[in-house]
Amino acid sequence: MRDYIIVKGAREHNLKNIDVTIPRDKLVVLTGVSGSGKSSLAFDTIYNEGQRRYVESLSTYARQFLGQMDKPDVDHIEGLSPSISIDQKTTSHNPRSTVGTVTEIYDYLRLLFARVGRPHCPKCHLPIRRQTIDQVVDTVKGLPEGARIKILAPIIKGQKGEHQKTLQSLFKDGFTRVLVDGYEYTADEEIALAKNKKHDISAVVDRLVVKADMRSRLAESLELAFELSEGLVVVQVLGEGGEEELLFSRDFACPDCGFSLPELSPRMFSFNSPFGACPECDGLGEKREFDPDLVLDRDLTLEEGAVIPWAISSHNYFRQILMGMSEKYSIPMDKPLKDLSPRQIDLILYGNKGEQFKINYTNSYGETGSFHTRFEGVVNTLKRRYQETKSDLAREEMEKYMTISLCPACQGQRLRPEILAVLLGGKSIAALTSLSVSDTRDFLSALQLEEREAIIGRQVIKEILQRLRFLIDVGLDYLTMDRAAGSLSGGEAQRIRLATQVGSSLVGVLYVLDEPSIGLHARDTQRLLNTLKRLRDLGNTVIVVEHDEETINTADFIVDIGPGAGIRGGEVVAAGGLEDIMAAERSLTGKYLSGARFIEVPARRRPGNGSWLVIKGAREHNLQDLTVRIPLGQMVVITGVSGSGKSTLVEDIIYPAMMRKFHNSRYRIGAHDAIEGYDNLDKVINIDQSPIGRTPRSNPATYTGAFDTVRELFAETAEARMRGYKPG
Repeated sequence: MRDYIIVKGAREHNLKNIDVTIPRDKLVVLTGVSGSGKSSLAFDTIYNEGQRRYVESLSTYARQFLGQMDKPDVDHIEGLSPSISIDQKTTSHNPRSTVGTVTEIYDYLRLLFARVGRPHCPKCHLPIRRQTIDQVVDTVKGLPEGARIKILAPIIKGQKGEHQKTLQSLFKDGFTRVLVDGYEYTADEEIALAKNKKHDISAVVDRLVVKADMRSRLAESLELAFELSEGLVVVQVLGEGGEEELLFSRDFACPDCGFSLPELSPRMFSFNSPFGACPECDGLGEKREFDPDLVLDRDLTLEEGAVIPWAISSHNYFRQILMGMSEKYSIPMDKPLKDLSPRQIDLILYGNKGEQFKINYTNSYGETGSFHTRFEGVVNTLKRRYQETKSDLAREEMEKYMTISLCPACQGQRLRPEILAVLLGGKSIAALTSLSVSDTRDFLSALQLEEREAIIGRQVIKEILQRLRFLIDVGLDYLTMDRAAGSLSGGEAQRIRLATQVGSSLVGVLYVLDEPSIGLHARDTQRLLNTLKRLRDLGNTVIVVEHDEETINTADFIVDIGPGAGIRGGEVVAAGGLEDIMAAERSLTGKYLSGARFIEVPARRRPGNGSWLVIKGAREHNLQDLTVRIPLGQMVVITGVSGSGKSTLVEDIIYPAMMRKFHNSRYRIGAHDAIEGYDNLDKVINIDQSPIGRTPRSNPATYTGAFDTVRELFAETAEARMRGYKPG
C-alpha cells in the first residue's frame, strides 16, 4: 500500500475516529463546510505526524534543538513522506526580508553582480580599473613631504577566531609588528583574541617618511604587501589630526580620484551584511524618526495636554518642566500651539541647547522646592528613551509617534555608495530589484555580456530566469524584488512560498496547503492550479484544504468532511472523484457542485441611504490620483486583480483616516487630497483575518461578550448574593 496514505482512527479535535485512504503523488482536495474538521485532518493530524516522524529520524544532537513534538490523536498513519506546510501566514515581518531574499533570487543576483558586475567610481562615475604598483607609488609620493606613513597588508578582514596560527606565521616570516583591531602589537607581546568575535589583522610591512628618494623602497614594500594580502594594500598616514587610511587595490581603482575598491564578493551586495549595508540606516533603507505632527496636538494648549506622549503620562515631572520652560521663555500655557511662533514650537520640540533654568515644584506631600535643569526637548527626550529602554512594550508605545522616511544617504536602496556604483547592463543591483518580476526577466533575457562574462554568468542567469518564471506562473509578475515581505498579503505570501518550493525541485514530499485561492482574482486561479499540478508532476503529494469550485473540479481525489460544523462534523461524508462527491447523498458540497442547491442572486438590491463617501486624489503606492465615490447604507465590494490597489485604498487610506477622525488615532494616512462624507458616519470597525483571542483564557463566549449576560443572570440568583458574587 505504498501508493496510499492510510489514516486509521483520527480523533484530533472534532474528528470522530475516522479512517481515510488518500492516494499518493496526486492533487488531493479536502473540502466541507467551515469548522467541519478539514484542517484538523490535514494539518493537525497528517502534517504534524509527518513532521514528527521526520524529526524523530534525526540524530539525538539535532533533536535537542528542535524540541519534542506531540503525537496527534490517531491510531496510526501509513505511507507518510516528509511534510511541508504552506499556510496563509505572512512570510516575514522582519524589515530586512524582501521578495528577493525570501525567494532566494537576490542571492543569485548578488553572485551575478560580484562576478560580472562592472565597478564604477561613486564620486566621479568613471569605470574603475586595476592599479599598478607605479600608480600607487605616484599617489603616495603625492602626499606632503615629511608625512609619516605605514604600509599595511590586510590579512584577516572581519573573521571570527583566535587566529594564533596566522599571527605566528607572520612573526616567523620576519614581520615584527601587526595591527589587530586598530591596535599595534609587536612580536614579543601576547595577543589574546576572543574566539567568537570578528577581528581585523594587518601586517605592518614598512614604516616610512615621505621624501624624494623613497621610490625604490616604497615600491618594494608595496609589492611585498600586495603579494602578502593577495592584492590589497592600506597606506596609513599619521598626522596631528589623527590617522587617515588610503586603500589601494591591485584589482580596482579609479584613475581620476584614486578611489579604490576591494575584490568584489557576494556579501558586499547584501544589505544584511556590514560589508554592503548602508552605514546610515544599517541596510534598512529607511529611518524611523519622531514626527512632530504625531507628537503635538496643535489644536490644544500645553495645559490641555498638547504634548501627547506627556499628556498620558502619570508623572507630574514633565508638566513641571513645561511650566518652568514656559515661564523662562514666555511661552503661554493657555494658548493653542497653532497660535505659537515657529521659534516657540522649536523650543518645545528640540529644547534650549543646554541652557539651564529654574523649576519650582510641589510634591505629592504638598512640599515645595526648586531645582535647575536643562530642557532637551520633547523629540530629543523621546529619542533618548527609545534608545535606552529595554522594554518592548515601551518601545512599541513610543513608535506610535514615529514615521518612517527614506534614508537620506542611500535613498532607500540599502547599500553602500561604492556597491551601488557596480553596474550590470547599466543598472545597479538596487535598480534591478526595483523592477517588476516581468521587467526583470525581460532585462536579464536581453542582457548582452562579453564572452568571458557570458561564460561566468550564463548558469546564474539561467537559474534566476527560471525562478522568475515560477513567480510569473503564480500571477506575481507585478511584484518587485525589493518589496518588503511584511507588506505582502496572505495570498501573495503563500504563492511566493509555492513558487519557491517549485524552484527547489524536491521529490517525494507531502505538501499541505491552507486555502491557497483566498485573495486570488479569478484570472489568477488557473495559474495557481497549474503550479500545484507542477508540484504534483515532480513526484509529490499535494493536499489542499479548499472551498473553491475550480480547485475542487481540478483535483485528482476529493475528501468531503462534514456533514456539518463542530460536533455536527468530523466525519468522512464522501471520498473519491468529482462524480463520487456529487452522487453522495450526505454531501452538502456535492449538492452545490451538481447544481441541486445553489445561492440565488438577489432579485432586487438595497437602495442605500442616498449618502456618499468620496475619496479624492488617492495616490498611495500604485494608486494614480484616484477619485472614488462609495454609496453608504449598502454592502460595497471593492474588487480587481491582485496588486491592483484594493487594500491600499481601503486599509492605507480610508480606514486610518476614519480612525483619526472618529477615535483620534495616530495611524499614518496614505497620500490623498481629501475625504468627504464623514458627517454620515459615526464610527469605523476593521474586521480582518488576524487571529482573535490569543490568550488561553479567551473563547467564543468571552470574545463576543455572550458570557457577560450569563454572568449578570447568575449574579441575580440567591446563591450568588449569598456568596457575595459580583458580575464585574
